[in-house]
Amino acid sequence: MADNPDRPAGQAAPAQERAAQERAVREHAVQEHAMTRTEPGGEHRAPRTRPSFAARAAGARRRAVGALATAISVATTAVVAILAVHIVFVAFEANTANDIVHWFGDRATDLCWQFRDVFQPANHKADIAVNYGLAALVYLVVGRIIVGIVRRWA
Repeated sequence: MADNPDRPAGQAAPAQERAAQERAVREHAVQEHAMTRTEPGGEHRAPRTRPSFAARAAGARRRAVGALATAISVATTAVVAILAVHIVFVAFEANTANDIVHWFGDRATDLCWQFRDVFQPANHKADIAVNYGLAALVYLVVGRIIVGIVRRWA
């Protein structure tokens, strides 16, 4: 490629000039892309910075406390459900020789501990409904209070 005699000295040829401009545009676009992200709508925004250690630790703590509160809630709900199923079985005179009825009866008796004889009505069905129902209510209320306290830790 010979230099054009009509062009002043030190000036690049048009093809070289265009190539240099295209390189500069590409480099600028690469730098801009590294600094911004394109959203689905075509909008650019600054990249997210990595959260600090304290922010990550706080997030992990919130997740752990949430998991603990959920576990407590599930456990108290299971206890209340066992007591409620036993009350239903007694109220409808389920077959006590059945293994499922026997299992629920044993678990409910274990879970009812101090509430078994709070009230002593003459009717056996009423006795079970009132005392085991009271135990279920206490488990439910205490469980919800504990869940509320645990969630406040987060």
